[in-house]
Amino acid sequence: MDIILVPGFWLDASSWADVTPPLTAAGHKVHPLTLPGLESAAAPRAGIGLRTHIDAVVAKIDSFDAPVVLVGHSGGGAIIHGAVDARPDRVARAIYVDSGPLGEGGVINDDLPADGDEVPLPPWELFEDEDLTDLTDELRAMFRARAIPQPRGVAQDRQQLSDERRFEVPVTVIACEFPSAMLTEMVAGGHPYVAELGRIRQVDYVDLPTGHWPQFTRPAELGAAILAAVDRTPGS
Repeated sequence: MDIILVPGFWLDASSWADVTPPLTAAGHKVHPLTLPGLESAAAPRAGIGLRTHIDAVVAKIDSFDAPVVLVGHSGGGAIIHGAVDARPDRVARAIYVDSGPLGEGGVINDDLPADGDEVPLPPWELFEDEDLTDLTDELRAMFRARAIPQPRGVAQDRQQLSDERRFEVPVTVIACEFPSAMLTEMVAGGHPYVAELGRIRQVDYVDLPTGHWPQFTRPAELGAAILAAVDRTPGS
């Protein structure tokens, strides 16, 4: 299948490099994206919002004849969910890596410190301990060296959804920071944080215990988890 990989904040297509080998070895075609405003540290970010990134993913979906699998890490989860809403008949499965679907009116994270039109990677002290699990000093230095400021609008814009067929698209959640048992308990309890996830008809959960950036801390295991989810998808 064609697998579109959407990175989280501050990252470009290259962030998936150590994750994709199991997918390509199995015969799938991978399409890691660099979203608008993330091309380089010098790229213009004014006027780029959440819809800009969703539209970029939708354009990629439309470039294929058959349904695709979408993978979104962190803030990329909100982006692929917007794309599922726009093309529910063209997405065979949505895979959320330490993320989930963002519902109508939600924002990805408007608490991140912005500098004009962009949100630079914050100091590590601003992250929770759970975020940083397994992210060694070496990995932190690598991440910070490659980090690209995120367009502010992507972090702060409200999600706009319109097609309830999005709830029919099968979902896999790869739970990293917090175990899937916690997520399912929140869904069962009607917690607002997972309200959108709770409305999806078919959800599989996979536990991959590590921090918020498994593409760096456990890339081989993440690739295997994505492959397993793809293999459960009709048409794969």
